Amino acid sequence: MTLFDDRLRALSPAILKGIRRGIEKEGLRVRPDGRLARTMHPTALGSALTNPHITTDYSESQLELITGARSSVEACMEELRRIHQFAYRHIGDEVIWNASMPCDLPSEQDIAVGRYGTSNVGMAKTVYRTGLAYRYGKNMQTICGLHYNFSLPDAAWPLCGFPDASEGYFSLIRNFRRNGWLLLYLFGATPAVCSSFVHNRPSQLLELSKSTRYLPHSTSLRMGRIGYLSEAQDSLAVSYNNLEDYTSSLFDALTQPYPPYEAIGVKVGYEYRQLAASLLQIENEFYSSIRPKRVIRPAERPLHALRERGVEYVEVRAMDLDPFSPIGITADTARFLDVFLLHCVVSDSPPDTQEEVEAIGANKQKVASKGREPGMKLDCYGKMVDLREWGAQLIAECAPIAAAMDEALEGGNTHRGALAVAAAALNDPATLPSARMLSEMKQTHRNSYARFALARSIEHMNTLKGEPLPAEMEADFVRMADESREQQRAIEAADALPFETYRQRYLSQESLILP
Repeated sequence: MTLFDDRLRALSPAILKGIRRGIEKEGLRVRPDGRLARTMHPTALGSALTNPHITTDYSESQLELITGARSSVEACMEELRRIHQFAYRHIGDEVIWNASMPCDLPSEQDIAVGRYGTSNVGMAKTVYRTGLAYRYGKNMQTICGLHYNFSLPDAAWPLCGFPDASEGYFSLIRNFRRNGWLLLYLFGATPAVCSSFVHNRPSQLLELSKSTRYLPHSTSLRMGRIGYLSEAQDSLAVSYNNLEDYTSSLFDALTQPYPPYEAIGVKVGYEYRQLAASLLQIENEFYSSIRPKRVIRPAERPLHALRERGVEYVEVRAMDLDPFSPIGITADTARFLDVFLLHCVVSDSPPDTQEEVEAIGANKQKVASKGREPGMKLDCYGKMVDLREWGAQLIAECAPIAAAMDEALEGGNTHRGALAVAAAALNDPATLPSARMLSEMKQTHRNSYARFALARSIEHMNTLKGEPLPAEMEADFVRMADESREQQRAIEAADALPFETYRQRYLSQESLILP
């Protein structure tokens, strides 16, 4: 028996039933004409600071809809759909932009960063976003995505031969980084952008029309050079070989001054421009396609939580919104992700090297910018291989995992079916979301990304508004919104420290170090 077989056999039906997944889905609020909504976060949705299911990400116009950690894909999809339904009932005639790259954007000064009230924690969230604007520009922050949170029961890790959960999750992460290009290829849905997104910025994008720029074989511009990438962060050599190396490699980035950001200033006059002048203001600023995570305590730093209690789950950040689904993701995609992440667990995962890290980055960029190009080859452990051959090998290796999931959950062939859908798309690039988007833009929307995205978003809005929301669910969402506003008021009333004292204590080196 191979290591793969041994680990897969160790994942009993009880372990597989104990998998939890949750979704965080971002989406811009836009006006009916497709322009960015300039309204504040609707009061009826509750406090963006404290509502556990509906908040904002970067700007006041950027909704973030959050499910709990669910024991089945079906429950996760259902909850995400219900949150969408409630949100739509309380945003007036606005539309949730159901595509990752933004709508036609106004000037940056007209994009309002998120506001979270007058408490220290709320002000810190706003100042952090102000810092992102100074560092990267507001346009980049309007990009939306879907984060997929995934965990195994703690009992799974010793059964698979790992000394603890953290070692197991970092093994998963290394394999995800090696093979994550496959997700960009299969599910990437950002082959084009509005011209306003790259206004006055150099790029390699071609003109599809006056309003739209694109690359003909791209899959995910969001994950490419014009998306969530930072030249400053390119200098970060982050290790994923174990928890200690990972946290140590981020420590300096969080604590040491970075001259270009020192030049911005932390507080100039009465204005806070950023939380800190380090390369990363806080941990969330680190752009990565996957992160080790755990639930933090009030006022606790994420890095401290990881160091003290270890990794609790992983957050997959590589997924574009699916513009063909009303909620940005399908059940088949979620099932494929579960199987793919389990493949990352049961496969051998040697420590990464600098050479491999560079190859991983190059593969990601090639697939993001020209993944559908005929004959595309990628670097597989130092050997150039055909993308589709490598992808077919990975999908074939996932087959026994999908079968095990179906047998454990007694759900027929749903996971094997999701794998079959992916295999078919791998062999027919015209059926990939990125190709379908470009085809629909050209055939129906006069080569306009904005027209395509708005039409699909309105279609999804009408679908969701047309579906009944049970009265008890509506009441639960209203109650949570009311409670969240009360919680924000209580937090504000309890504050005793001046903000500057709070900021310095929160960002101190001591907050990252175990006692």
